[in-house]
Amino acid sequence: MREVPEIIYYECPDCEGFTNHEVLKGQMGRATLMGTFRCEECGRVFSGTIQIPEILKVGVNISDGPVTESASTEIESDDLLAVDDEFFLDDGRRVRITALESSDGRRSRKMPAKDIKLIWVKQYDVLSIKVSVNDGKRTYSVRVEAEPDDEFLVGMTLTFEGFDCLVHAIKARTRLVRRGSVEARDIVRVYGKIRRKTHQVLDLEEDDDFVDGSVDFDE
Repeated sequence: MREVPEIIYYECPDCEGFTNHEVLKGQMGRATLMGTFRCEECGRVFSGTIQIPEILKVGVNISDGPVTESASTEIESDDLLAVDDEFFLDDGRRVRITALESSDGRRSRKMPAKDIKLIWVKQYDVLSIKVSVNDGKRTYSVRVEAEPDDEFLVGMTLTFEGFDCLVHAIKARTRLVRRGSVEARDIVRVYGKIRRKTHQVLDLEEDDDFVDGSVDFDE
């Protein structure tokens, strides 16, 4: 049984618009709330039965690197979900939607909750950010871990084992950033130059995207 909410957003006849209402007492049904409510704007108190969104249980496929597992989550029937939306699973894991699948197997980037059979997500607690580091001759690919809300700033220094990397550009989802910052969730790749090296970077993986050492920002 769903818990009775403390506040609902509902249309007040006196205010002639939607306002917050305090739930003084109430009883939940499948898609209804029967109770007594007080408008926080005008103070009107009334009793009645309010239609509320139904709670739907849908399947979730979770990708965490090479591992995929199945789970489920609850969404409201009037929700509209889209690829790149973020939410928390019941166990507290943060995930990001990568695909939405309907009951007929159709996939879409955006879908009403009532049409969704399966949500495809990837775990989103810690991201592995690609960093292309140039030492003046070659470009190497390394990675740095970050949380989705972490900001990367052009001009900042990233510290790796044996060398520092001075960030001079950030490829975001929609643009190339040469000044300012980008949240980790929106980063495609970070570009930088080796600023300090205590030993030769012989154990780094050479970046296949850079054959001649030049940087291709159109990646």
